[in-house]
Amino acid sequence: SAIFNFQSLLTVILLLICTCAYIRSLAPSLLDKNKTGLLGIFWKCARIGERKSPYVAVCCVVMACSILFVQ
Repeated sequence: SAIFNFQSLLTVILLLICTCAYIRSLAPSLLDKNKTGLLGIFWKCARIGERKSPYVAVCCVVMACSILFVQ
């Protein structure tokens, strides 16, 4: 159902990016061995979370405020 609601889709993508970056910080070898293929999506999300962390953090705060105060 998150596919049909744009705000829910953005929330799921942000959570995926944050979760992958956190998992890579704890166990880098878990995501580094799958850089290609279907599981490579998680590695790419972790890289986005690491390299664009200030932007991802701002997006998380904005999304949290919109969920708490707008809905």
